[in-house]
This record gives sequence, C-alpha cells and structure tokens, in this order.
Amino acid sequence: MNDRKNVSMAVGFVLAVSLIAASLTAVLCWRYYSRVQFRMLGEVCREILQQQPEAEGAVAAALRTCSTQVQNSETGPRTEPDESAQTKFGQSAICSGEDFLMAYGYQEGDFLWAGRSGQVPGMIGFLAGAALFLVTLQAGRRREAARIQSLTEYLENVNTGGKGLLVPEEDAFSGLQDEIYKTVTALYQTRDAALRTRDNFAENLSNIAHQIKTPITSLSLSVHMLKDHPSPAHLEQISQQLSRLTRLEEALLLLSRIEAGTLPLAAEQVDVFTLLTLAGDNLQELFRKAQISLHILEAGEVAIKADLEWTMEAVMNLMKNCLEHTPPGGRVSCAYEQNPLYTQIRIWDSGSGFSREDLPRLFERFYRGAGSGGIGIGLSLAKEIIQRQNGTISARNLAEGGACFEIHMYSH
Repeated sequence: MNDRKNVSMAVGFVLAVSLIAASLTAVLCWRYYSRVQFRMLGEVCREILQQQPEAEGAVAAALRTCSTQVQNSETGPRTEPDESAQTKFGQSAICSGEDFLMAYGYQEGDFLWAGRSGQVPGMIGFLAGAALFLVTLQAGRRREAARIQSLTEYLENVNTGGKGLLVPEEDAFSGLQDEIYKTVTALYQTRDAALRTRDNFAENLSNIAHQIKTPITSLSLSVHMLKDHPSPAHLEQISQQLSRLTRLEEALLLLSRIEAGTLPLAAEQVDVFTLLTLAGDNLQELFRKAQISLHILEAGEVAIKADLEWTMEAVMNLMKNCLEHTPPGGRVSCAYEQNPLYTQIRIWDSGSGFSREDLPRLFERFYRGAGSGGIGIGLSLAKEIIQRQNGTISARNLAEGGACFEIHMYSH
C-alpha cells in the first residue's frame, strides 16, 4: 500500500512538471514562430517595394486583406492598422522587416492564424500542471502530517508505559523511525536491566541480612552463655562465628570490586601446573584434617594468560567445594590440557557428586546446596574471576561418580 502511494505521488509530480514544461515550451515556441513569421513577412514586403515602388498599393491591399481575414477568425477586438501608413512604404526602405510592418501599425499576431488565442492552450496546460502539482504537494504534506502524528502517538504511548507498534514504511521518515525504534528498544532494555538490578539488589540484601543474622544470633547466644557459664567452648564458638563474619565481609567486598570493575587483574603468563600446586599448598592443612588426598596430574608445560593470585583464589574455592563433599579417605584430582582454542583445567572428586536440584544453581550467589557448610559465595566468586579473564566455568557429574568442575581459558 505504501509503495503504491509513493509511486502515485512520484507519477503525480512527474506529470505536473512535464505538463508545466510542455505548456511553457509551447507558448515560447508560439511566440518565437510569430516573431519569425512577422519579421519574414516584413522583409518580403520591404524587398518588393525596394524593387518595385509602384507596387506599394497592391502590397498594402494584400497586407490589409490578410490581416482582416486573420482578425475575422479571432474573437475579441483587434488593433486596426493606421490608414495613413500606406504613404510610408517608400520612406521605410532602410528599416528591418520587423520594424517595417510595425511602423505601419501591424503587430506580430496580425498575420498569424489563431493569433493571441494560440497561447490559450499553453496557458490552460500550464494551469492544469500547476494545479496537479499543488494537489500532489498537498497530498504529500497530508501524508507527512499523518506520519508525524503516528510517530508522536507512538512516543506518547511509550511515555505512558505502553508498548506501541511501528509499522515499517519506506519514506522520508524511515531513518527517523528506525532511530526512534532503536532508542525506545534501548530504553526498554535499560529499564528491564534496572528492574533486574533492583530485584537482584533486594535479593542480595536479603541474603546478606540472612547470612549475618545466623552468626550474630550465635554470637549473642554464646556471649550470654559465657556470662552464665564461662567455658572455653563458648569462646571457640565466638571465634568461629567472628571468622565466618570476616570471611563474609571479605567475600562481599571482593564481589563488589569485581562488579564495579575496580579489581585489577594482571594479564601475565602463568604455568598451569604451578597454579594448581600453589592452590593445593594453601589448602594442605584442610586436606590433612579431612583425611582427603590431593592429586595433580602433570601434563608438561602449559601456560595461560591470567592473574596468578586471583586465579589461584578461584581454583582454591573449587578445590574446597570438592573437599567439602568428599568423604574421609577420598581423593580430589586435578588435570589440564591445551588445544588451539583454549586451555582446559579439570578439578573432580570421588564423592557422591552434585544433586540434580543443585546443578542449575551452583554458581548463584548465596546459594548453598545440600550438605554445604559455606556461605554460598565461593563458587560465584570463582565464576566472576574466571569470566573476567576470558574464561568459562561449568560443573557436571562424572559417569563413574563424583563432581567435576571444568575451566576453559580461551587463547583469544
């Protein structure tokens, strides 16, 4: 439908301009032809009189007869030639043909059939073309006004919270419509992101309050019990809860720095075997107390571009998660390999693996799966650190049993 309107308007403008041009051309051609004919007739009469002065009367009579016939074919009054002009033929031998006839009262249209009325079709064509042009222009303006009104209504609907629909059209407003649609889409996305951020903030605040409430309650109870019954056990309980609050505070501050982009992560060549060995050494005491062994399979020299300290922090969190879900006498293993696309690091245990309900939510902040005694930040923190270094992290259950974490550090 829009294509038809565009074609109709284009055809209307072309026809109007063509009609105007043709009418003006016809009028100009008529004027030129009339002048040329008038000049040639004057030249002929002048030459005849120069050669035969005695033919003056015959020439004057012929001119008067021709002019009278042309006048009779026209409607409306015409200018009569000067009767006394007949005596001037002999005195006008030096004039041009045009001046020769004009000196005796004749005009250009006196000897041209259709005379001045020959301009009437041209004027009619000009007026018709002008009218067609104005009609087409007015139709174009009405269409522009309708397009502006539709865009205005769309924006008003958006401002009131609605979701209007823009019908794509190919016209002068197509570029503006595209930009408006892009802007509105970006605003919708920004609003949705702001709503998600608000909801996440509220949820995180609730989770933080819940995480703090448990140790504070335990601390209050231990202090109360310590007042009534002083005991080293109560002091140990207080110390444990304070340590838990400290870890929670450090983890939250670290997450906030990562999300704000203020945590500096160096990009240096790090040997993977060294990375896993250092992470295991830091957890050696925990593995000893849990009676669980740690095995790191060496696969030669493989390097990744990462920050050693923070990547080691992420790996330690994965090792601790495997440690917490592995029974005494079990084992936590690490292996790595490299291909042209990425370097893969695997950390798995000999425990019972993840439950089906826990797998989709393992890396959610403050989510604690079955049997977890942590604060629910370690895995989400590991994911943030790995992703900030052009990597991905995932979790799955092994076919032979046990949980497995996989890290892919991409080369490009």
